Amino acid sequence: MVTYKLFNGKFFVITAVCMVVVGLSSNSLSAQDASDTRRMYSDKLLRPFWRGDIVEWESVLFVRDVKTGEARASLLFPVQKVIAVRSSDGDITYHEGVDFRFSIGSPEIVIPPGSRIVTKTPQDLRRPAKSQKYQLTHRDGNGEILFGAKLEYHDMQTCVTYVKASRDWPVEMPVFDAQALPRTIQKLRSRDSISVVLLGDSISTGCNASGWAEGKPHQPPYSLLLQQHLEATYRSDVTLTNLSVSGTSTPWGLTMIDKVVEHEPDLVILAFGMNDSAGRSAEEYGKNTAEMISKIRKARPVAEFILVASMLGNRDWVLLKHDVFPKYRDQLAKLCQPGVALADMTSVWNEFLKRKQDHDLTGNGVNHPNDFGHRVYAQVISTLLIK
Repeated sequence: MVTYKLFNGKFFVITAVCMVVVGLSSNSLSAQDASDTRRMYSDKLLRPFWRGDIVEWESVLFVRDVKTGEARASLLFPVQKVIAVRSSDGDITYHEGVDFRFSIGSPEIVIPPGSRIVTKTPQDLRRPAKSQKYQLTHRDGNGEILFGAKLEYHDMQTCVTYVKASRDWPVEMPVFDAQALPRTIQKLRSRDSISVVLLGDSISTGCNASGWAEGKPHQPPYSLLLQQHLEATYRSDVTLTNLSVSGTSTPWGLTMIDKVVEHEPDLVILAFGMNDSAGRSAEEYGKNTAEMISKIRKARPVAEFILVASMLGNRDWVLLKHDVFPKYRDQLAKLCQPGVALADMTSVWNEFLKRKQDHDLTGNGVNHPNDFGHRVYAQVISTLLIK
């Protein structure tokens, strides 16, 4: 379990345990110290990627053609101007014309031979069958997807900040509505202290954020980014208690009602789905979520809720059932009413995977976000709370 306590801007880590989900074993890691987790916060980095002209620190993994020596990767939007290309730890800034090139109006960045930018071959992202701790069989049957327990994918990825040549984004994104979560918004606007409880799986414990993995640039997971963003915006004291545990799903969430209520939450964030997808029907998932809301409200009638429709995992993993995620999202949408709002990461990730590769976005190769993904989680959720 990962429990984060934040009081008056001070950060306390109780415990941290993370695992690859869908029935795999746990992999424990200690958390970083408070100064590191707060270093990466910036309201600029929390600006929604779909708004404005600039995308900050978007992640890519450049895959190299073994014949030509060139490597390529695509960004979310066509590029008007590249502002900066940096190593994922932020320590190295690369130079246009030497380390990379691009064409105005194209989303593609090209890495020429001899560049300092990290590139990998397709085979670098695979392992022989049964050679890893977790069996992550590739859908094409050719070995397994490379698993990254900690910083493996982070270290292979590169970050690009750029000006969009087009803002085209067809996904309907969340918008701020003070009436959607009225009590929470009113308390924030009044600078009252609020209690937020997060209940979810390994994504919500913070797995594979660089801060969680004790690597540069020490970016916090989405839960802490959200807490920091709320405090910075509203100048309110936000206590965030993260009760998430890796490998869990909605039936486990139903066993945690008393723990949630103990913290007298004003806002409860429920973020399940990745593990449920191993075999739980959409109807059961929706029923379990509705029951969590009902039981929490019975003991804490003033509680409001954000329901997070999960990101998508790697489509090349044979065990992952992608078709169920939109059905889960639709079940959550049915539960929305004043006091219950939806943060739809499923639709966002679906569009991501039309424009980019999973290895551009993944933290572990299969089902965790990297730093960019954690920021997008925070951006989507905070849009429901910040105008």
